[in-house]
Amino acid sequence: MTVAADFNDVAVRPRETPAAKGDYSHYRIVPARYPARTAGTIFALLVIAATIHSVLGNPRWGWDVFAEWFFAEPVLVGLGRTLLLTLLGAFFGFLLGTGLALARVSRSPLLVGVSWTYIWIFRSIPLIVLLLILNNLGYLYETITVGVPYTGINFISWNTTQLITPFAAAVLGLTLNQAAFASEIIRGGILSVDQGQLEAASALGLPRRRQASRIILPQAMRSILPTAFNDIIGLAKGTSQVYILALPELFYTIQIIYRRNLEVIPLLMVATVWYLVILTVLSIIQHHIERRYARGALRNPPPSIFAGLYRRLVPEFSVPRAAEEEPVQSGDSSRASVILPARGGEVTIHGVSKSYGQLKVLSDVTLTVPAGSVTTIIGQSGSGKSTLLRSINHLERVDDGFIAIDGELIGYRQNGETLYELKEKDILKRRVEVGMVFQSFNLFPHLTVLENIVEAPVTVRGIPGDRAKAEARELLVRVGLSDKADAYPRQLSGGQQQRVAIARALALKPKVLLFDEPTSALDPELVGEVLDVIKELARSGTTLLIVTHEIGFAREVSDLVVFMEQGRILETGTPEKVLGRPEHPRTAEFLAKVL
Repeated sequence: MTVAADFNDVAVRPRETPAAKGDYSHYRIVPARYPARTAGTIFALLVIAATIHSVLGNPRWGWDVFAEWFFAEPVLVGLGRTLLLTLLGAFFGFLLGTGLALARVSRSPLLVGVSWTYIWIFRSIPLIVLLLILNNLGYLYETITVGVPYTGINFISWNTTQLITPFAAAVLGLTLNQAAFASEIIRGGILSVDQGQLEAASALGLPRRRQASRIILPQAMRSILPTAFNDIIGLAKGTSQVYILALPELFYTIQIIYRRNLEVIPLLMVATVWYLVILTVLSIIQHHIERRYARGALRNPPPSIFAGLYRRLVPEFSVPRAAEEEPVQSGDSSRASVILPARGGEVTIHGVSKSYGQLKVLSDVTLTVPAGSVTTIIGQSGSGKSTLLRSINHLERVDDGFIAIDGELIGYRQNGETLYELKEKDILKRRVEVGMVFQSFNLFPHLTVLENIVEAPVTVRGIPGDRAKAEARELLVRVGLSDKADAYPRQLSGGQQQRVAIARALALKPKVLLFDEPTSALDPELVGEVLDVIKELARSGTTLLIVTHEIGFAREVSDLVVFMEQGRILETGTPEKVLGRPEHPRTAEFLAKVL
């Protein structure tokens, strides 16, 4: 009975659950504790406090002497000379180093050899030895003469001792030494840029100088800057070695002073703090320059300190330009068709062969693509499809045969029955008529979407900037990306990047447009949006050549289907013939596997 009563009491007592299941709002959160982290923080604070007490509390540091000499005129004069030597050595060193780096990556064996020899010699010679040699150059050469070598014709002559003063010897020595190291820093940066970036710039017809200044070097700067500034900081400290020339820069001036008053430690601290100031200023400059060249490197780059402060003071600054426009979604079927020149170009490929060493990737390929038609090239991987496509705009130089657009050879000049290979600058001019969309997009990551599109029209076609931007925005509307003009490629999806790449190629209004597997790098969900744009292009009148594995797409848009195998064209015809009733057994075997 007692048990029953107790059971009933328990049964009717309400359960002490203060909230419904899943509601944790009443819980108290206890942060995780990290004893090791706490102990490390306490230890760091103790070390900092002990260091500050030791430095400031010890009278032998002579802080009164430090204060007396820190802004003294001789010290400031020496500091100014140190800064001037650093500036001149860095400027001329990196200027010469850039030339040496470009020579190292050139195709001239002689330039490569000369550059390598210079770097080998001047990286080997200690700076202090180089300074002494230059300071005593008058012993080797009494005069320095400008004239025509080996003719006795001289224009002007100087006495070497009078010309090579200690300051001139210091600047020259720092420059020669710095250039040897700077060249390797710059060469490493150049080599860090993906080869696809150079190919994309070449496919747009950008001149070589523009490729280097606008595409390659800005991207190389991401690798160059950290090491370069580290080298400049080393140079600022390395200027102390010019004391061997009795040149009163900062360290030499400090030496003179403490030899007179015997206050060694306080004077050395003066030099130390000034070097810290120089390092701090250079580090701040490095941070802002790196930030500038890091544009497009991150999908969500952190705002700078000044930009964040400005946003707080001026709230409207944070409103993006895209919010002022009505975005056009990628699936908007109402967007206008892409407008291109009314007539494409006829592509003639005759007897083209291409080998990489012993591997023959194209073998006597002959094909005529009618103007304004859509041709798809299919076949298994390694059959030579992409190489053939890249040969059309001469990104790949063929070993035999020729390719012409509307009868004009790409890569050659005809004189009677003789063909002369054109120089690269002339090939770039002719390449403008042949646009190319790459498998991996090859957008320029440091340029915005709008800058990617207007770069070639402005540089190659000479179109005014405002007009080029207006046409670029129109193209972005037509590929469904009007709200992405100021975005960087890394902030876009794969499908969006490929549509930007298409717009970039269209901006030059080419006669022929090449697509190298435009959907192979995309997720299946993104393939459709790119294929929709290409379908619109197929109705525009531009000649399209498309390397693809999308057999259904090839059947839908093609006027001509080409099947390749081991560098040869095995079958050509309409989609109904090649894809529906293939004559070659290898074509039928391939289609049986992919359909």
